[in-house]
Amino acid sequence: MAYDLEQENKEILARYKDLISNTYRTLDEDKNKLIRKAFDIALDAHKDQRRKTGEPYIYHPIEVAKIVANEIGLGATSIAAALLHDVIEDSEYTYEDLNRIFGKEIADIVQGLTKISIMNNQNISVQSENYRKLLMTLAEDFRVILIKIADRLHNMRTLDSMRPDKQKKIASETVYIYAPLAHRLGLYNIKSELEDLSLKYNNPEVYQDISDKLNLAKESREKYIEEFKQEISSRLKEEGLHFTIKGRAKAISSIYRKILKQNVTFEEVYDNYAIRIIYKSDLKNEKFLAWKIYSIITDVYHNNPTRMRDWISQPRSTGYESLHLTVLGPDNKWIEVQIRSERMDEVAEKGVAAHYKYKEGYDKKSNDERNFEQWVIQIREVLENNQLLSTNELLDNIKLNLYSKEVFIFTPQGEIKLLPQGATALDFAFSVHTDLGMKCLGAKVNGKLVPISHVLKSGDQVDILTSNNQRPKADWLEFVVTSKARSKIKNALNADKNLLVNEGKEILQRKMRHAKLSYTDDEINKLQKYFNFKTSQDLFLNFQNGNLDTSDLKKYVDSKSVISNLLQKFRRAPKTEFIPQEPVSDLNMIVFGKDEQKMDYSFAKCCTVVPGDKIFGFITINDGIKVHNDNCPNAINLRANYDYRVMTAKWVNSEQFSNRVKISIEGLDRIGMINDISNIISSNMSLDMKSFSIESNNGIFIGNITLEIQSKNQVDETLNQLKKIKGVTKVHRT
Repeated sequence: MAYDLEQENKEILARYKDLISNTYRTLDEDKNKLIRKAFDIALDAHKDQRRKTGEPYIYHPIEVAKIVANEIGLGATSIAAALLHDVIEDSEYTYEDLNRIFGKEIADIVQGLTKISIMNNQNISVQSENYRKLLMTLAEDFRVILIKIADRLHNMRTLDSMRPDKQKKIASETVYIYAPLAHRLGLYNIKSELEDLSLKYNNPEVYQDISDKLNLAKESREKYIEEFKQEISSRLKEEGLHFTIKGRAKAISSIYRKILKQNVTFEEVYDNYAIRIIYKSDLKNEKFLAWKIYSIITDVYHNNPTRMRDWISQPRSTGYESLHLTVLGPDNKWIEVQIRSERMDEVAEKGVAAHYKYKEGYDKKSNDERNFEQWVIQIREVLENNQLLSTNELLDNIKLNLYSKEVFIFTPQGEIKLLPQGATALDFAFSVHTDLGMKCLGAKVNGKLVPISHVLKSGDQVDILTSNNQRPKADWLEFVVTSKARSKIKNALNADKNLLVNEGKEILQRKMRHAKLSYTDDEINKLQKYFNFKTSQDLFLNFQNGNLDTSDLKKYVDSKSVISNLLQKFRRAPKTEFIPQEPVSDLNMIVFGKDEQKMDYSFAKCCTVVPGDKIFGFITINDGIKVHNDNCPNAINLRANYDYRVMTAKWVNSEQFSNRVKISIEGLDRIGMINDISNIISSNMSLDMKSFSIESNNGIFIGNITLEIQSKNQVDETLNQLKKIKGVTKVHRT
């Protein structure tokens, strides 16, 4: 294929100039020279490479550097590292070369990015090993993570050129790993875009539907925001305030989450857009002006006190500061209003990069800075105990702490600790000090004695009670929610278990000597198999606690005798109970993989698969291939963690197959409603109704219907017809 190299070179330079002229931070001559040198090396390293789209490869590092420079807002070192992020992996340049040309700092960042990239390209059994790698690099230099997030964002923006199965794999990993990290680093815009793009490829129909509805409502939304601006602006100007008012639609993924969580339609999500008031202020008057604006707005519009959020008095651990209120605005529609200063807005837009910009010039570290550093310390602590946590446990623990809403708790001295919602007195004890957690006996919350499992609320003052005789117990793991508490408790339990295992091993060795058995690995394996234990540790523990003794060992010795072995040969094998498998009615119905092979399969129980639905196959360890709906709640987890076991799947003869679906229907009860519903299902659609239950209460009915159907089109048409019945307010497939 012929390329217009002259035109491409012009485009490369234009993109580079755009990068330099749109940076969040001011660049002096030396910094510009550093970035230019990095650009020249990257241009040389990638000169013969092209992306899947056919474009010169250098476009990618330039675009990643643009995201780093402008959208994340990092400085010259990070911009240079972003330009060079694929150089070690994709060219002949080495770490030593970069160290010599740019120094250790940039070379180390590029090396960190290279390690993550190499791991991404390997078919590792647990994909979330990447997450552990990411967190380890965060503990060393958070810029590695920020550049990696920028790299992933550009890849997501250009994902159209990939195969559909690859798109879903990358989109699942993005929403599983990179969006939570962007959220934790305060990059809310990037987090929302990553989630939206992931939804676009994981669930394109839903994405397009919400996107179309937002576009249709754009004109009325803009008119509404303009009306709000006019009413509020004059009042704010009277007070001498300098401000801007912006309106924006909420992220598509955020609206979709609300639709699922609240079980409503798009039209019923009442706050799918928000208004933001950004005001000028010095640091001293920031809080005072925020509450002044709040007071002016609530004088004009009725406020919903249950939806008030004050993240100015107590910022989130991500550093986010803002005052959120929901008011009954023009036309009596609920609208969310966010009030924040220009500094707060920058921190919300740029996350951790803005923390460091505003840190300069202050002697004392700001709250958000301390919170961020505290989080990095927590990550380090969890990783120090990584041998005790599987990667999935590590992932779940940290994601829990990333996504949880936070509560702020006071120590007896009046210091504030931020903990995830649902944290207990024991979590608080571990957050103060490991030793305090280990010896925690109970707590006083607001002066009242409570157990260590007591769930804390924002504003609680907690005093921990300890005892030197207290030791961590296994049931503690059932109610702690923080990563630190879980890892420290597991650490202590494992240490105790190891002591008992060693005792059991010594007891078994003595008993084996008396029974004239050699203590060898082979013999221990045979004993483990004979007593039906999963590990040798379980075997040792059962000798330690007395569940097994000399008489049990004698039975094992007897079973090894020649006579016993001969008798065993002539014994009939015990009858095994036959458990019928759910039959698959037509093996031609679904084919798998690129070659469209016919294979045995069964349907997963975690989702409903209807012929015509988009599907995929998943190779299980014990049950062969399970077929899942593309919208299965477990789909993202399976693709992000076990992509190597996911198979493409497609329907062949769906019309020969029938399946059951459940439909939920709600509305205003009236005489003849049941008859109308039955007529549509039986007469209009000619469907076989397997069950129909209905409950009516105070004029509102809720019904559940199970239907035998043959295609997705039948389901869609049935839902559409049921929605048209007079009095029906909601119909959906469950």
